[in-house]
Amino acid sequence: MPTFDFAAVFRRDPDADEPDLVTIDGTDRFLLDEAPHVHGDALRQPGEVAVVDDRNGVLTLGLLTVHGAADVRVVQDSLTAERALEANAGTFGRRGFHHPDSLQDAFRDVRLVLLRLSKSLDRLDEVARAVARFAAPDVVLLCGGQTKHMTLSQNDVLRRSFGDVVATRGRGKSRLLVAQDPLQAAANRAALTSPWPKHVHVDELGLTLVAHGGVFAGASLDLGTRVLLDVVDQAVPTARVAVDMGCGNGVVATVLARRRPALKVVATDVSAIAVASTRATALVNGVDDRVRVLRTDAGDELDAGSAQLVVCNPPFHTDSAVSTDAAEAMFRNAATILQTGGELWCVWNSHLRYRPVLERIVGETRQVTRTPKYTVTASRAR
Repeated sequence: MPTFDFAAVFRRDPDADEPDLVTIDGTDRFLLDEAPHVHGDALRQPGEVAVVDDRNGVLTLGLLTVHGAADVRVVQDSLTAERALEANAGTFGRRGFHHPDSLQDAFRDVRLVLLRLSKSLDRLDEVARAVARFAAPDVVLLCGGQTKHMTLSQNDVLRRSFGDVVATRGRGKSRLLVAQDPLQAAANRAALTSPWPKHVHVDELGLTLVAHGGVFAGASLDLGTRVLLDVVDQAVPTARVAVDMGCGNGVVATVLARRRPALKVVATDVSAIAVASTRATALVNGVDDRVRVLRTDAGDELDAGSAQLVVCNPPFHTDSAVSTDAAEAMFRNAATILQTGGELWCVWNSHLRYRPVLERIVGETRQVTRTPKYTVTASRAR
């Protein structure tokens, strides 16, 4: 199978002595090499190709630059990935893509979809169902990932929506899944239903959670969040504005708004899935007028000194890799967002020992409660 020179394509000046400006891995290469073989016709027609969860723009820019695609539709859950694509497109002077507002707009009549697999089967299921429902009958969904993170369950998920699902041979550390023959394409599309987003009533809270595929904790109450909610009524009772940083399915923002009618809640998340889920959860529980939902990277677009309370359940994984970088970014931004004397209430896995980090970044930190697995702390902003 022929390949192409990514380094030559993705340099501003091929003669300059500088490193590549875009990180390219084997999965990106494999997907781009295989794309013209599975559906070359789609690459030659504007608007017939979509990309899902392109990490930093390599897939999109490769389709535009190497394969001559035009009007590529790009679906990126992560705001940081979306910003990376925009920045790299500007660096290399490439346009010819856009971000549709919905999965329906993203996949309507497309014939080729390139998707980077994540660890979430629910994310894969919601996307696959949308492709099967809205794309052209001859669409090919080409999914790629690192072999060590791939499972047979991903094949099973794809078979819910496609009649023909095959795995390629591995290449390097990567493998592709090729899904064709959408099961829903021949049916009456207007009558089709999807389980996404899911609605689940949580009796102990007396509210309904709404979750799109891939959102943290899904339509359930995460154990750490439960520990935080048990004590959050004690958090800065006089607060007028609270920020739920990393809002996920929206349970914390919604509970705060329901328990404190005078409180304005700003819910933020880097994930488009989380933003959509939180908006839906707030709406179905009747507090959407007091929960403002924003897609930001750890609240980086919020004004300094704009809140008296920040609550968060920070992640310690980036996809399949363990990392505390996201949590520390949240702590830094919380310190900026909080007024002097305001508090960051944070729940974290006790083994992570975040207290010294919170003391350094935010301010004086006390333990509010602790279970065998989770710790809740309150950090007072300097």
